[in-house]
Amino acid sequence: MSSKAWLSLGANLGDPPAQLADAVRRIAAHPQITIIAQSSVLSTEPWGKTDQPDFANMALGIDTTLKPMELLDVLLGIELAMGRVREEVWGPRLIDIDIIAYDQFEIRTPRLTLPHPYAHERSFVLVPLGEIAPEVNDWVKATAAKPR
Repeated sequence: MSSKAWLSLGANLGDPPAQLADAVRRIAAHPQITIIAQSSVLSTEPWGKTDQPDFANMALGIDTTLKPMELLDVLLGIELAMGRVREEVWGPRLIDIDIIAYDQFEIRTPRLTLPHPYAHERSFVLVPLGEIAPEVNDWVKATAAKPR
């Protein structure tokens, strides 16, 4: 049985549009993932740590037979293969791939929280996601408003 997941991609080092395109190709190449929607690329100012280059951001909708943790591992593997080094929280990066939502699961583990805990605060997530899945955007915002 497949599920729908919604991803946010961003980059601000090297050639960000090319890196996003490479990440999309790598995600699409996985045998258990089918891309069903792709937003346009948005140029955004950095969030959290502002003394760095602007980002290129986009969103993807996928169908997958991977479970949430398996999908996380695949995406982290793609980041690593593309040269991602995690040196600084909210710092510059060659590629960042986050799971924003997976069906309408609400998950809280040390490795993964769904929907993404900061998505509702970030226009660089909400604008591209709203372009391809306004109903998911609304659910992410509504879920964030619920007491935890």
